[in-house]
Amino acid sequence: MDAPLLSEHELIRPWRRATLVASLVAAVELVLLVLIAALLIAKPLARSVQVHAENRAFAPAAKAAPVLPKTVAVGLPHLARQETGVFVLNGNGHAGAAAGAARRMSGLGYVVRHTGNASRQNYAATVVMFRPGFRAEATRLAADLHVKAVSPLDGIAPAALYGAHLAVIVGAG
Repeated sequence: MDAPLLSEHELIRPWRRATLVASLVAAVELVLLVLIAALLIAKPLARSVQVHAENRAFAPAAKAAPVLPKTVAVGLPHLARQETGVFVLNGNGHAGAAAGAARRMSGLGYVVRHTGNASRQNYAATVVMFRPGFRAEATRLAADLHVKAVSPLDGIAPAALYGAHLAVIVGAG
């Protein structure tokens, strides 16, 4: 049987196709090998990371430095309640708030020197402020009123206190 003669170009084409197919197969095999290697390495690596995280989470806590108390020792008040003058200011904008607080303080034995309005009316919480040397009295008054904020005079001159030792700004809360 006679086979037709192939031209020079027809002899080259099958080699070109074969090379492209072989290269494509090799590239697919390479990608598959890389994926398999990544999966084989990833599983032990993930387990190692998990074990390390568990060991760290369940390890005993390191001994922390001692926490200093947030309170300041104030000592005992020098003045009795009947000797402690208080200036009451309305800082929440509600009419009669200062007068109501003044009645409450008078009922506790404090001397209310004067009532009035604060320079601003947006205080969120009641504040007890003290003149220098009367921190202990301010702390006692704050405890009597169940107020947490105690601070030195801020924005009020001691001369404007009508002779009071403490100032209370009645806030909204």
